[in-house]
Amino acid sequence: MAFVQLDEGENLEAALRRFKRKVQQEAIIKEIKKHSVYFKPGEKRRMKEAQARKRMRRRIKRERDIEY
Repeated sequence: MAFVQLDEGENLEAALRRFKRKVQQEAIIKEIKKHSVYFKPGEKRRMKEAQARKRMRRRIKRERDIEY
């Protein structure tokens, strides 16, 4: 769980920025969104396959760009 302590003389806005950065680094929001919706096993599999295809297309595109 992310938490920050106010330093001596630190204003609330700065502490809030540090807290937001820490939450983002720990991927807490991403994890909450992941568990907030139920996906059927077949849907999970299709999403995973789509992500794999997307990664493959990106990798192939990068390799082509490097060749030229």
